[in-house]
Amino acid sequence: MSVKDFALIVGICLIWAASNIISKILISTYEVPPLLYAALRFVVAAAISFPWLLPAPRPLWRTILVGMLMGAGSFGFYFIGLETASPSAAGVVSQLSLPMTTVLSVLVLGEKIHWPRRVGIALTFAGVLIVVWDPAGFSASVGLMWVVASALSGSIASVLMKQMEGVKPMKLQAWVALSSSVPLLFASAAFEPHGVQQAMASGWVFAAGVVFTAVVVSIGCHTIYYHLIQRYEATLIAPLTLMTPLGTIALGVAITHDPFGLRMIAGAALALSGVLIIAMRKSPMGVVRLWLKEQL
Repeated sequence: MSVKDFALIVGICLIWAASNIISKILISTYEVPPLLYAALRFVVAAAISFPWLLPAPRPLWRTILVGMLMGAGSFGFYFIGLETASPSAAGVVSQLSLPMTTVLSVLVLGEKIHWPRRVGIALTFAGVLIVVWDPAGFSASVGLMWVVASALSGSIASVLMKQMEGVKPMKLQAWVALSSSVPLLFASAAFEPHGVQQAMASGWVFAAGVVFTAVVVSIGCHTIYYHLIQRYEATLIAPLTLMTPLGTIALGVAITHDPFGLRMIAGAALALSGVLIIAMRKSPMGVVRLWLKEQL
């Protein structure tokens, strides 16, 4: 990998990590409603990617379902989780997406996995359990359970995507944004009745956050990152994306003062080791590539 491309992947991972911190600050500190925040992110992304909508991929129902799961489900649940969960813990728990996708591929598509990837799955789930579970109160963090739901939603979308052929990234991005905007707007209206007033109260900070996550994170990083995974093997790119949860942890500790004790260290180490083992396996490559796209 060239120095320039390595710098690009580092920059993209840092932007993803910074996006997690920005979202946490907007949702927790400025009390921006999470569903409205997610909805407007996709509204802006849909407006930018509108020229790529047509011709619509076939079957259209699968495209819409994948879009809703990958966008509304994944981001909606994740932002709800950030209301109470720290971005560091959320960044670790969201890594469940890859082992969940692998397990679902085995159950639904009949794919085979060997013992190294089974070990990786077990390590990831064990690490996430350590992060999620509170031994003092013998209970799980509610916020992190929403993040688990987010990972599951994205994983189901990834498995469904394996049955879609020839959909270009910007076209998929356009349909994810469009398919997610409408249900998120309705959900916000139903569950966040004063959402618009709360968002408007935060002023330019909210507007800047929406534009940043929609334009820079969703559209900009997606485009650059897709070119990178076209140029290099997924088994080279996948381990490098672990800089995102590591960057989220570092920024979370420095900016939002996330707790970072032995339990977090042990859980993060186990989970990220498991993800690395799964991602480094060359078969099935489709699962890895779909997981890489999902990180966008």
